[in-house]
Amino acid sequence: MHKMIGKITYSLGRHVSTVACGATQVRRSLHGAYFRIQPSVQEALMEGRPVVALESTIITHGMAYPQNLSMAREVEKIVTTNGAVPATVGILRGQIHVGLTDEELEFLASSKNVVKVSRRDLPFVLSQGLSGGTTVSGTMIAAHRAGIPVFVTGGVGGVHRGGENTLDVSADLTELGRTPVAVVSAGVKSILDIGRTLEYLETQGVCVAAFGESRDFPAFFSRQSGFQAPYHIRDEEEAADLIASALGLGLSSGVLIAVPCPQERAVSSQVIEEAIQQALNEARSKGITGKALTPFMLQKLNELTDGKSLDSNLALIQNNARVGTCIAVALSKLQKARRKGNLPRREDTAPPQPVVIGGTNVDFIAKAQNPVILGGGQTNAGRVRRTFGGVGRNLADCLSRLGHTPLFLSAVGKDEHSESILHFCHHMDTSAVLQLEGKSTATYCAVITSAGELSVGLGDMDIHHQITEQYVSQFKENLCQAPLVCIDGNVPLSTIQYVCQLARDHQLAVCYEPTDENKASKPFLSDSWKALTYISPNLQELRAINRTLGNPLPAELPSRLEDVVQTAMALARPLLSHLCCVVVTLGTHGVLLCGKSLGGSISLHPRAHEWTAAASLCATHYPAIHTSREEIVNVSGAGDSLMAGILAGMLAKQDTDTCVRMGLLAASLSLRSYEPISPEISTSSVSQEQVKSRSWPEVKVWKMD
Repeated sequence: MHKMIGKITYSLGRHVSTVACGATQVRRSLHGAYFRIQPSVQEALMEGRPVVALESTIITHGMAYPQNLSMAREVEKIVTTNGAVPATVGILRGQIHVGLTDEELEFLASSKNVVKVSRRDLPFVLSQGLSGGTTVSGTMIAAHRAGIPVFVTGGVGGVHRGGENTLDVSADLTELGRTPVAVVSAGVKSILDIGRTLEYLETQGVCVAAFGESRDFPAFFSRQSGFQAPYHIRDEEEAADLIASALGLGLSSGVLIAVPCPQERAVSSQVIEEAIQQALNEARSKGITGKALTPFMLQKLNELTDGKSLDSNLALIQNNARVGTCIAVALSKLQKARRKGNLPRREDTAPPQPVVIGGTNVDFIAKAQNPVILGGGQTNAGRVRRTFGGVGRNLADCLSRLGHTPLFLSAVGKDEHSESILHFCHHMDTSAVLQLEGKSTATYCAVITSAGELSVGLGDMDIHHQITEQYVSQFKENLCQAPLVCIDGNVPLSTIQYVCQLARDHQLAVCYEPTDENKASKPFLSDSWKALTYISPNLQELRAINRTLGNPLPAELPSRLEDVVQTAMALARPLLSHLCCVVVTLGTHGVLLCGKSLGGSISLHPRAHEWTAAASLCATHYPAIHTSREEIVNVSGAGDSLMAGILAGMLAKQDTDTCVRMGLLAASLSLRSYEPISPEISTSSVSQEQVKSRSWPEVKVWKMD
């Protein structure tokens, strides 16, 4: 057996040596008659630094001069800014150039009689000494020969409409099936038959993954094509893992990573489809087919959409360049780590629990029967109920109902209330909750109008001071392993600072729930807040936070939605220099997400948040689910249900839209419940399937940069 292992090891070692030798010979041959690698690209490849290949057909056939030249320069600048070396591939006088000088870029951009060069065209174009722009197919061949694993383009070709009859299928697809290069694009061009293209890619053995917060397969100008990608990756690190796996397996096929056009620059699918049909009819009447069809269609779409398609085209190319470069950088780091043998081990253990630290209250909810609450000591008709709340308890309750039971750290007294609370919370992990002799369990009394709005609240919360740093530090190991830590504003300042320091030292994801306007600013009294990942304030709490930081404040808080959004954006903007996301709860107006946008959608994932070079700041407004006044029973837990639903979706690795809509579903159920967290909340009532089964109002996106 040992001899057999020895033979296998020797054989594998010899094979690797042969491959390495072959790669060296290939790179030497690149400076022969057919290939030339620009010195800066060759130097980066030899040093193992990230390089991004770029095509040139978009320069020679996709846009008019001089716009094509400025676009090419801008894309190369984006690649450089984000940490890689650009390698635009083009053919100049019968030689494939991997990396172009500015003069060579200008030559291709301004030349009239250059060829569109795919795999089939290479032998002829090179033998005749011609110049041309390389397609996806042509660029993949050159990138692979040069040893560049990541290639960025606008969109790949595919099966043309009617391709089942004409057999008009782009060579890009077959190239993806036989050349091991990762192609980062905005899906396939909208003018194509996207469904058949995805089927063809499957036949070719090409791994296709949507990038960002959704599994929707993009359609170039539009973010959605009506088709789902087979796989979904959230960020550049997952993309790098995917590419490394494909390369490590020695597969001869490529990988297609589909990045949606930024939402604010995307064109609606209906507008594009109408323009496509009109352009196709004109192409048929003029007899335009083959390689001339795509340039004609793109030009015609630009005319028919009054330049919107070109604007979208430029935006998606630039976005792809940012995303693709960050993938190349992550892949380079991963490959270096593997060469050094210092990759972290993945242990087959049960996933660690989230941790929630916060208050547990007995809530007495008094809801008035009449619209007007009479003062002056008069008794108002209404209903009084005892429920169990507290922001931390509410979050832990809702997360538990949604299948992500956290370790709950809190404190209660040993009194008539504590046993009732712990019995009620039997579905939660309350094993670590402190029960203290001689202390009173926190109580809270809320008087609510007949419309469900809070009129006045009274609280006896002294026991929350017992959630000390000393108590919480006993669970340091749980905290350091947790996928998420939630902490509310009831917790003492020193405990909050301790958790923030742990977050800074161990790169933990921490969500801070401000609780109320007076407690919202606790982490912001020092630099502790910079270690937080998320906060979920309402507008009043967000203003209080900015007041503590000494930032400019609005004279008064608005009520009109458009003004509310603008105010929330202005107040959230200074916090996003350190936070991943600010979730501004807007009551009946819904919720506003402010954060860094990747692939056109705000990211809820901390790893992606660090990827600042590829991200832009955006705000996205999600309207609330309509609930009539008559249906509203209790507003005290709606905000906590919203945030817990969002966090549950994030822990389940759902896309951002699904996460937020899970939160809105949970909030809607709790508004209709006498309990702060509705007992009807479950993995069935709040789920990806429930989100998909409903029609949702349109979200609106604003750029914050």
